[in-house]
Amino acid sequence: MTIDDLARPETPESEALPSPAPAGNPARPGTWSALRPLVLRLHFYAGVLVAPFLLVAAVSGLLYALSFQAEKVVYAHELEVPVGDAVLPLSQQVDIARKANPNGTVTAVWPGAEPGATTRVLMADPDVPEDTSSAVFVDPYTGDVRGQLPSFGSSGALPLRTWIDGLHADLHLGELGRNYSELAASWLWVITLGGVLLWAGRRRKNRRALVLPERGPKSRRRTLSWHGSVGLWAALGLVLLSATGLTWSRYAGENIGTVQDALGGATPKLSAGAAPSSEHEGHGGAHHGGTAPKGTDIGLDRALAAARAAGIDSPRISVVLPAEGKGYVVKETDTQFPVQLDSVALNPADGTVLDRLRFSDYPVLAKLTRIGIDAHTGVFLGLFNQLALAALALALILLILWGYRMWWLRRPGRPAARGTWRKVPVTLLLPLAAATALVGRFVPLLGLSLLAFLAVDLTLALAAKVRSRATA
Repeated sequence: MTIDDLARPETPESEALPSPAPAGNPARPGTWSALRPLVLRLHFYAGVLVAPFLLVAAVSGLLYALSFQAEKVVYAHELEVPVGDAVLPLSQQVDIARKANPNGTVTAVWPGAEPGATTRVLMADPDVPEDTSSAVFVDPYTGDVRGQLPSFGSSGALPLRTWIDGLHADLHLGELGRNYSELAASWLWVITLGGVLLWAGRRRKNRRALVLPERGPKSRRRTLSWHGSVGLWAALGLVLLSATGLTWSRYAGENIGTVQDALGGATPKLSAGAAPSSEHEGHGGAHHGGTAPKGTDIGLDRALAAARAAGIDSPRISVVLPAEGKGYVVKETDTQFPVQLDSVALNPADGTVLDRLRFSDYPVLAKLTRIGIDAHTGVFLGLFNQLALAALALALILLILWGYRMWWLRRPGRPAARGTWRKVPVTLLLPLAAATALVGRFVPLLGLSLLAFLAVDLTLALAAKVRSRATA
């Protein structure tokens, strides 16, 4: 038995066979009839060969979606404190953190977003990995230091979530490992859309069977029903996961960024220099003040008050301390709907606004990219977002397992015919080939792996031809 023995179409017993064409008037196959075997073969090859990568991505993605709530349990001592009567000045809390980690340099402060939350003081520290800060957690009511932990990225992922995120992104193999996740994201939308076409194109007596799985004894037919129905329900979410995952992939992500920039959808940046620039004059923020006198600083508390007065009113904020020649940067970090992601840069000498960037002024593509990435990483809608990600990951795991079960139950069988592309009308085949080449160029790992699939298929065809001649 070869891999082709498992790649055959199947017509369930409940589906009526097509009526024979009248004598003397041979029926020409419709577009879908000609295209279906090609889609089936691609769906099968991709499902069998890429599924292991998708399975790893789905399992690690499920763990990542659950890690948000796990962090609250594992790091409860660092994150939560009893609510007190009064909150200490932010500058005093930072001084306490400095004493707790004298080797670190304070770069940013995250005040507690709700009552009972600790203040997170982020420091550049030579003892933590690159792109990671050392976070000192301070009780805002008593000034007690609750602990120190590495904090990664703008989301502030702590060690547990950071490790799972690394597993999902690159299997902790660095740049080489990123190829696995990009390959999975590159094929996920292709497999999903191909499966939707195959499932929707099946003849069935009961339309209810399209969206609801069949019951009955265990069989390939019931497994196919669950595979198709669950895949249909999860299709939109899986396609969105694929698209957003590709935005920061290694190769396709670079191409997406180039196209986004060309369409005027680049994410704008706040100018934090003490000498204002004209880069964001179109963002509705007037620039004030000049270069700050060296050594003058209004202090953290007055800078925060100035940012509040300038319209930064979200309880979830990050205050970035000024570096040499730079001002204070106060950012809203509330990604839950409706998002609050405005930011201002303040002159450290007097607190005047140097630059202002409102999320409402982002280009549409930049907004969609930001929301898409936040949704992919589970921070857009909070707990609901995380539960939705967990459900999609679980659905993908089941779809893969059901797919392999159908593969096993189908043996031995009649392979799907090769050369089915010859039956596709030229008016459809040429645009399809051109679109495939364009997509393969834009998503390189998809194009290269597709060529590999074609090479395998050609090799198997030649081997079968040699065997048939030998037998004859």
